[in-house]
Amino acid sequence: MSDNQEAQAQAPAPGMNILAQYIKDLSFENPNSPKSLQPGEQPKLDINVNVGANPLSDDQFEVVLTLNAKANTAEQVMFAVELIYAGVFQITNVPKEHMHPFILIECPRMLFPFARNILADTTRNGGFPPLMLDPIDFAALYRQNLARMANQQQEGQQPN
Repeated sequence: MSDNQEAQAQAPAPGMNILAQYIKDLSFENPNSPKSLQPGEQPKLDINVNVGANPLSDDQFEVVLTLNAKANTAEQVMFAVELIYAGVFQITNVPKEHMHPFILIECPRMLFPFARNILADTTRNGGFPPLMLDPIDFAALYRQNLARMANQQQEGQQPN
């Protein structure tokens, strides 16, 4: 075994503990009820997902998953729901260069099933079929956000 392989074999494994999970904000609007609850045109559904993180200490981070969904037809808003769901994570033995993607990919992946369930319950309690979001590829979302930020930086640096 080389020295590098030996060092890797002795290095402690990366770890993640969820210390807390909670709703930071939940909003459900059914502005056109009871008319919006009548059978009719299939609504168009718009869904937005955002992930953020705040360091709490060297190894603890609050990760925030924001989910917005709006269903509307040509004539009316059926419902609008926003959920800001967060968790406090303790992360150990992750190299600094891997910490950013780890926090913004793995942590939201752990939070998503709980947030999805809250949205489903909320829309069902609002009189609609439960909104069952498809699984989200947080790695792809992370790459998209990096590419968008890189493009914004390039555009900001170009002369007018």
